[in-house]
Formats: sequence, structure tokens, C-alpha cells
Amino acid sequence: MASASIDICDSPAALATRAADGFASACEQAIRERGRFAVALSGGTTPRAMLEALAERALAWPNIHFFWSDERCVGPEDPDSNYGMARAALLDRAGVPPPNVHRMKGELEPRAGARDYSEALRVFFTAWPIFDLVYLGLGPDGHTASLFPGTTALDVTDETCVANRVGGQVPSPWRLTLTYPTINAARRVRFLVEGAQKADILKQVVEGAQDVERYPAQGIAPGSGDLRWLIDAAAAARLEVR
Repeated sequence: MASASIDICDSPAALATRAADGFASACEQAIRERGRFAVALSGGTTPRAMLEALAERALAWPNIHFFWSDERCVGPEDPDSNYGMARAALLDRAGVPPPNVHRMKGELEPRAGARDYSEALRVFFTAWPIFDLVYLGLGPDGHTASLFPGTTALDVTDETCVANRVGGQVPSPWRLTLTYPTINAARRVRFLVEGAQKADILKQVVEGAQDVERYPAQGIAPGSGDLRWLIDAAAAARLEVR
């Protein structure tokens, strides 16, 4: 996969603080240079602590625009909604202006939801989206966003957001996801990974042979952006270079 920096934190709490610090720093630079900060959040449990930490900070919320790297095809009130998690952990607590929240509409028919989000990205960016920061997680099967092994979304090169049907026993088999070209156009991409249960898959993705169909996270390769892994010590336990 693309050359990336690896930051190892002593604990999940330290990881959350490091990630929040990086968010604040990228936000300040983007607003200073371009007047706004566009960030795509990830789902899952790991980002929650970072979002809760951000809610306590005095940031320029009117200038920060929130998007998502993926979403389950459920309604915004569903417990499995990535947007719902972010709303409870950060958006409501920080008083983020509603027009600054650009959620994926998981309640729509999946393909209609993908078209809706692609149009929202086109209107906001007026060209191909270039996010200031994209957050991603790492699934136990090597997926990231909702780019799952062997799925059709891995081959998309001309769309910004697509509907993707995933296999296995997962909440909501239909997902909306940003595509590789959209993620890889970002100025910064940050993986957040924690826990001993991620140690084996992290080693395969970071140090193993390149096989994007099997390990989609290996397809994250920003063309000119900064790629960094923020991981805790437990997740890093099997890495050779630490």
C-alpha cells in the first residue's frame, strides 16, 4: 500500500486525544487557507472517543462541514447509523449548525441514496471532492469505509459515492460508501485502529503482500495527500516496524 506514517499511542484514550489534536490542527490550517474545513467521518466504535473529546473544544464550528466516508442503509434514528453516533457524540453537543452537516441518507433506496450524496458533493465542492481530512477505520476482514472484500465498489473509478452490497452477518447489507478516487483525493487520510483484536489484520494490511480485493484498506493511497495510521499499542503488537 502507499507509504504511510504510523503513530502508536499507549492507550485508546491517548489515541483519541492524538486524533482530536490532529483534527483541530487540520481544521485551523484549512480555515486559514480556504475559509472552511471539510471532513469526512467514519463509523464504528473507535472514532466515538475522538468525537466526544472534540465536543469539549472551542473550534470554529460555523466553518466546519461534516461529511461521512460511509453509511449503513438505515434511517438517521437507527442505532446502527454512523450519522446518529456522530450526532450524539459531537454534533448536538458542540452545536454544529445544521447546514454544515451533510449526512448520507441511508433511509433512501441505496442507489438513490448514492446519487443523492454524489450530487451533494458536486454542489458543495463544485468539482471533484477534495476533503481536507478523511477518517477511516479497519474492519476485521480488511475492509475500510464500506469497501468490502470482493465487492463491486472496489472497481469504481468514475463516481464519488456508490451503493455497495456486502456479504456476511453485518448490520444492513446495503451500504453507501465513498469510492477510492474520492478518498484518495483528500489532503489528509487518517486510519484509527485500536484493540488486540485488530493486531492480525493490521499486520496483514500494513506489512503483507498487496491484495486489494482481499484487503481493501490497502487501496487507500492518496495521490498527493498525507496518509497516517493512528493505532494503540494493542493493535500494534504484531507489527515489525514500531
